Parts: sequence; structure tokens; C-alpha cells
Amino acid sequence: MSKIKMLYGYDGLEIDIDDSIEKEFYQKPDMPILDNPIEALQDSFKNPINCNELSVLCKNKKSACIVICDITRPVPNHLFLQPLIKELINGGIEKEQIIILIATGLHRPNEGEELRSLINDEWVLENISIANHFARDHNTHLDLGRTSTRNTPVKIDKRFLQADLKIVTGLVEPHFMAGYSGGRKVIAPGIAHAETITTFHNFKFMNDPFATSCNFDGNPLHEEQLEIVKMIGEVYAINTVIDEDRNVSFINFGEILASHFAAVEFVKSFVELPATKKYHAVLTSSAGEPLDKTFYQVVKGLSTALGVVHDGGHIIIVANCSEGIGSPEFIESQQRLIEQGPKEFLNAISQKSHASIDEWQTHKLAQVLSACKVYLYCDSMSDEEFVLTGVNRCYSIEDTINVCLKNNSDKQLAIIPEGPYVVPLFKG
Repeated sequence: MSKIKMLYGYDGLEIDIDDSIEKEFYQKPDMPILDNPIEALQDSFKNPINCNELSVLCKNKKSACIVICDITRPVPNHLFLQPLIKELINGGIEKEQIIILIATGLHRPNEGEELRSLINDEWVLENISIANHFARDHNTHLDLGRTSTRNTPVKIDKRFLQADLKIVTGLVEPHFMAGYSGGRKVIAPGIAHAETITTFHNFKFMNDPFATSCNFDGNPLHEEQLEIVKMIGEVYAINTVIDEDRNVSFINFGEILASHFAAVEFVKSFVELPATKKYHAVLTSSAGEPLDKTFYQVVKGLSTALGVVHDGGHIIIVANCSEGIGSPEFIESQQRLIEQGPKEFLNAISQKSHASIDEWQTHKLAQVLSACKVYLYCDSMSDEEFVLTGVNRCYSIEDTINVCLKNNSDKQLAIIPEGPYVVPLFKG
């Protein structure tokens, strides 16, 4: 037996795999680790990408809005928020005029202990105003019109739009719809109105073959996000890249699009891995905490693995799902998937101009289920709740792997320990 470790919850999951099975690992090469990420950030304030240094940007500015990702992303806020805020204060912006806006998209607000964990800096918590974005609150958004290419309505949180200095922060990693996360994605869907989000997450967008991991070319979500940023005007960004142990490998500051592309160029050589074939069985994860808290996020790991599994093949995914399925809207969408089946579900939503909230995740799951069999190992959900996943329950990973490969002469198993954060690309 060979022992391997997958990301799962906080501690990971060790799995024994029979030595007769040939294992093909897709893992990041060792990433560099910054000795002093705060020093690197402060240097980037003085040497930014495609804009003036931060001290110059602060001149004649009376207010600032800093957008951060919500609790579903392991962004190292504790490292950069305080240095950023103190730079703004030194530049002449009063701390009372600085707000941190949490880019929840359509996720739940982050409050109480969850908020403390997200910020992880007592000075920031005590001195700076922090607010959640509420996508359904019409009164907290401004209407900027529509995109010229796809006519998406653009409504963005007015607390961001009305700030003199606009800065977004985020983690740059593969994203199964938008190519890569971070940058422009922190704005839309991060602080966009529900109407904006449900438009560019509708069937037409989600079913586009270019709306996939690690791809910008022809990606309709990415293109809409770029146009939305240009409609807003001057926006700046802090972009971070972390390794599998959450160490900071890269950090920069600059104009939002140029700095984001620089971060993507850095990370792509570590996360885009060539695959020479497709497999009858793939073992993957949902990347552990915080991403694997819900089944909603599990779909990302499934979609990434789909690119290297044969039609009719098998994906086995491990995810803790400590918070269950997901939002009430996602549960409702999952119930429709189970009642209708993948093909009928996709057909039923194909003409909708606006997706129902969180329906896009079920859409992506239905695409996976249409192509292969899915098994989920999860030790925190009851059987009653598990039914709502629409996938097969795996009680023994070792036994499931053996069953999946039993009737195949090819005994190779693709293994993706980091799930959606590493993308095998097959171009056969």
C-alpha cells in the first residue's frame, strides 16, 4: 500500500492506495516563499504596476474603500490590511474615512467570530469601519448602465463607487468559470448587485466552453468583468498568491488589470500542468478549509477534474462539508436537479436570461454528472442531507478506487491533492 495525503478540512486526509494502481500526481512545483511579505508589499507601494506610487495616489483623496474577499477564500488579510491602511493614513486620508467592504457576492455576511477570523488583526477591527456587501439591497447600489457586448446590467455597491480611492484585494488562483480569481472578480460578482450576478451567471455564460479554469481568451465572464472595471474608472489592487501551506509566494500592488495579469503570469507556471491523457478515474479534493466547508464549493474541484476524465469515467472527491450543502437557494436548485436529472435540468434553464441564485453551481454540477460518475467522501453529512448532493456516497476511498478501475486494463489513477487550485490541461 502507498499512503497519500489530500487536502481535507483543516488537517488533511491520508489515504492508502494499492501499489498495483499506477498513480499520476498533479501537484504544484515547489513555489518560492517570500521571506518578508510585508516588506515586499511596502516596496510594491513605492514601485507599483502601471500607476503612481500609493503615497501619490492618496493626494487630494478624502476617502478610501478597501474591498476584501469573504471567508470562503484563505486570503492573508492579517498581513496586508494594516500596512495598507497606515499607508493611506500617512497619505492624508483620515481613518474614519476608510471602509473595508467584504465582497460577499451572494454569499452570507461574515459576522462575529467569523469576521474576527477573516480580518485576523485586532488593530484593524478596533480602528476601521467594516461592512458586508449585500447583493439584494437595492439601496446600496448605483446603476452604471449596461455592458456594450452582452448587455449585462451593471450595478455596483455605492460605498465603493463613491470612495475617492478604490482598492480591491484578493487571491489569484484558478477559477472554474472566470479563468482566474482575484482582481476584477472581487468587484463582479464580489460587490455587484444580484441582478448583475444572475445575468452573467446565466445559462448562456455558464454553458460557454471558454468559461473555464485558467482561460481568459474568449471567456465571457472575464470579458464582462473587464468591461465593468472600465466602466468604474480608476481602481487599484493588491494581488496575492499562496502555496499549499498558505505561505505567501507573491504579492503586488498596482492598477487593477495590469497588476492582476502580472499575478496570473506568475502563478500559471505552477498551477497549469500539462496532461498527456485522460483517465478512467480521478481522485481530487475541494482544497480543504475554508473552501470545503460546503458542497456548493465542491463543484469547483469536480469541474476542474472533468477536463482529464474519460466520458463515462469516475471522479472521486474528498471534502469535509462541515457546513452542509450550502445556501437555501442552492438546496432548492439541487432538489430540481435530483427530480429532473442532469439533462432535463439543463434544458429547463437554457432559456433563462437571469439564473436563479446559486443555480449556476448546480448547472456546472449537471455538466459533470452528464459526463461521468461522481463519488464524494464526506464524514460530516447525514445520509438524509447527502441525498441533496445528487452524487454517490463514498464510504471507503480505497474500495471506491478499486471498483472504478476494476474493469479497465488501464490502472492509472490521476490524483489532484489540491483540487481546483491545480489544473491538469489535456489538449489532445
